[in-house]
Amino acid sequence: MSRRSLLRAAGAGAAGATLAACGVPAAYVEPGDRAGRDYSAGDHTLHFANWPLYIDTDDEDESRRPTLDAFGERTGISVAYTEEINDNDEFFGKISPALMNHQQTGRDLVVISDWMAARFVRLGWVQEMDRGKQPNVAKHLDPQLRSPAFDEGRTHSVPWQSGITGIAYNRKKLGREIKHTSDLWASDLRGKVTLLSGLDESFALLMQGNGVDITRWKSDDFHDVCDQVEKLVKSRHIRRFTGNDYIKDLSTGDVLACQAYSGDVIQLQADNPEIEFVVPEEGAELWAESLMIPNLARHKRNAEKLVDYYYEPEVAAELATWVNYVCPVPAARDVLASSKDAETAALAEDPLIFPDDGMRERLAIARDITSDERAGFAKKWNAVVGL
Repeated sequence: MSRRSLLRAAGAGAAGATLAACGVPAAYVEPGDRAGRDYSAGDHTLHFANWPLYIDTDDEDESRRPTLDAFGERTGISVAYTEEINDNDEFFGKISPALMNHQQTGRDLVVISDWMAARFVRLGWVQEMDRGKQPNVAKHLDPQLRSPAFDEGRTHSVPWQSGITGIAYNRKKLGREIKHTSDLWASDLRGKVTLLSGLDESFALLMQGNGVDITRWKSDDFHDVCDQVEKLVKSRHIRRFTGNDYIKDLSTGDVLACQAYSGDVIQLQADNPEIEFVVPEEGAELWAESLMIPNLARHKRNAEKLVDYYYEPEVAAELATWVNYVCPVPAARDVLASSKDAETAALAEDPLIFPDDGMRERLAIARDITSDERAGFAKKWNAVVGL
């Protein structure tokens, strides 16, 4: 199951949206109050919270995680790894009481989606990393992911994995090629199209289909998308709005084309090579799920070491072979290409793991929804979607 496909924003009812809407002044943490005592030098441990199925595992023993085990052997740092993040808003609700009250979360490193990471950065809930002690990140981080609007220079966040929100379709059953987002609205796809239900997951690709630069979209662009989608719902062109269940619909043929995540499609293609993934001519959204160090983390230096370890091209390559998302370390491509295993070497040529130059020209990172915008936008989108 895809991690990205688990991300289903709860909208105005979410803890994050509620906090932002209320404008709670006490929630913000000043820069001088974010760091606590670092016990890393004398306590070689680290608590790392991640999503389920988002790290390599041993083929014979799924409880073993080879890259983490190797890190422990090399550094002597014992990593307590938990797969406790199943939803961005749920996790926000779990740790926000501690963060807003200047308390420890019990976690040294977490992975959250960039649209949620933006909230943490704005609230001052995560610490800056010392990039001077992270030479691999400085050298190997994908240039296209280096400076999102919410975190200039990536001082507070480092991508764990990346991906693309585009279009998946069954070319054989449809009988034609899809090149543009507007191709989804053709009459022969009436009732055979699904869109993602989550606000943060869906809006960017639809805006791009309308020719909008998503790095600097405006409120009117959002409302235009809502009006467009509402008309398509009323005409029954859109079959329904989905989470990860679009995978089943596409596999069975109940749906011929849908908004989809690149990582899901790699998995689908293994069983059905007729499924294709498209980055439309107008563009698609490039996103990331990022590593962050919460305020008052007890093992900040240990966490920084682990982050930098995963930016070694050899380690990133090993992770990429298992996760199959867009690798944030382009140098890992050469490592995979040199593999004696043909299947592993083939991953180096997969544009959904290492996008080629032509695809990259059509990818963009969307401006995130601000705190002031979120409650109103979520209310309008959820009304259209029927949430």
